[in-house]
Amino acid sequence: MSTSKKVVVIGGTGLIGSKAVRLLQDGGHEAIVGSSRQGINAYTGEGLAAVLKGADAVIDVSNMISFDEAVIRDFFETSSRNLTTAEKASGVRHHVVLSIVGTDGLVANPYMGGKQAQEQTVRASGQDYTIIRATQFYEFMDTLVDAYAVDGAVKVPAIDFQPIAADDVAAALVKVALGEPRNRTLDLAGPDRAPFEALTKSYLGSKGDTRAVSSDPVLGYFGASVETSSLVPRGDTLKGTTTLMQWLNK
Repeated sequence: MSTSKKVVVIGGTGLIGSKAVRLLQDGGHEAIVGSSRQGINAYTGEGLAAVLKGADAVIDVSNMISFDEAVIRDFFETSSRNLTTAEKASGVRHHVVLSIVGTDGLVANPYMGGKQAQEQTVRASGQDYTIIRATQFYEFMDTLVDAYAVDGAVKVPAIDFQPIAADDVAAALVKVALGEPRNRTLDLAGPDRAPFEALTKSYLGSKGDTRAVSSDPVLGYFGASVETSSLVPRGDTLKGTTTLMQWLNK
C-alpha cells in the first residue's frame, strides 16, 4: 500500500509554503501549490473544490498585508471558512494552519487580531485541524531592526525572543500535516531563548553593523503593549534545530 499523500499548500509560493512544497515532493508526496497563479483562491473560493479532490491534508500559510484590521480579519475569516467548508465536502482529513505565538495577548495589533480570528474560525468549523503558532522567523530580523531603528541606533522592546528558521517552520508543518489531526494549538519556536536586545546585537554584529542596541520597557510590538513573555511560548513547545548563529553562517 502506498504511503504517499496528497497535500494542498495554500500560499504555496511564499517563503514557508514553497519550502513545505519542496519537502513534501522530496518525501515522495503529491504537493499541490495553491495560489491565485494556479487559479486557486481561498478568499473567493475559486478552484477549491477541484484542487481538494482526493487530498489528505491542507497546509494553510496564506497571508495578506494591511493596516486595516477589518480587512485583515475579513481575509483570514473568509479564507478559513471557505477552505474548511470545501475540505469537509471533499473528505480532506486534516487542516493545518500557521499562526503566531502570543496571538491571544496581542490583539491590539491588527495583524494579530486577524490571526486570532483565523484560529477561531478554524476551531468552530467542525473540520479536524492542527494550529501551529510559530515565533518570529530569522528571515524577518532585518524588518524588525528597521522597524525599531531610531536616530542611528536600534531600540527594541524589553521582551524575550525565541526566533526560528523558516526551514524549521516548514518542516514542522509538513510533519504535522502528514500525521493525525491534534484538534488543538501547538507552539513552535527556535532552540534558543534570549532577550530581544541580545539577539538583535548578535544579528547586527554578524553583519558588521555597529549601531548601538538597547531595550526600552515602554516600547510595544507594532501597536500592542507587551510584557517579557508576550512573544515566546509559555508551555510545551515544538522546537526547531537551527540556532541563529547556524542560520547566519549558512
